[in-house]
Amino acid sequence: MTGLQDQQPEKQPIQKGENPWVEGVKTIVLSCFLAIGIRSFVAEARYIPSGSMEPTLQINDRLIIDKLSYKFRDPQRGDIVVFSPTDALKKQNFKDAFIKRIIGLPGNTVEVKGGRVYIDNRPLREKYIEEAPNYNFGPVKVPADQYLVLGDNRNNSYDSHYWGFVPRDKIIGRAIVRFWPVTRVGELDEEPLYPVNSAQ
Repeated sequence: MTGLQDQQPEKQPIQKGENPWVEGVKTIVLSCFLAIGIRSFVAEARYIPSGSMEPTLQINDRLIIDKLSYKFRDPQRGDIVVFSPTDALKKQNFKDAFIKRIIGLPGNTVEVKGGRVYIDNRPLREKYIEEAPNYNFGPVKVPADQYLVLGDNRNNSYDSHYWGFVPRDKIIGRAIVRFWPVTRVGELDEEPLYPVNSAQ
């Protein structure tokens, strides 16, 4: 005998893992909760069902809509926005969201004439439109907390020059990125600019 007692390895309690089915259900529930939270408050995906925003947006383009930034800043001219039907559109039985470009801000006077859009008598340079508008509209003054929106496909867009203004509380968010098709992935056009030689 060596005088040393044989030492038995200390037994560790066996920890029973959680049932994999329970873990799976928890993961799915958490994922759904996060997805719903993100979609409700931060961002969501949308697709384009019509050609009213051509050439900027094509039918079946997929976009990411930023729903958060307008909680911290006002919509700007040139923003492409998704909005719920206004009262005027609801009366015509429209239920689905619209997507258009903000042209007139609260307090602006907007007029369309001679194939150009004028904001407070200053013409806009619009590189993104399909073709020059072939109609006259206005002048109209945009009310407080409302916006005038037009489609980039000016002559084939059911927009503010038909049914009026969009209240701010109807705006769902701003389209920021196209993620499909892969050949046209990227950020969307920036805001329109006044011609350099126009009055400031």
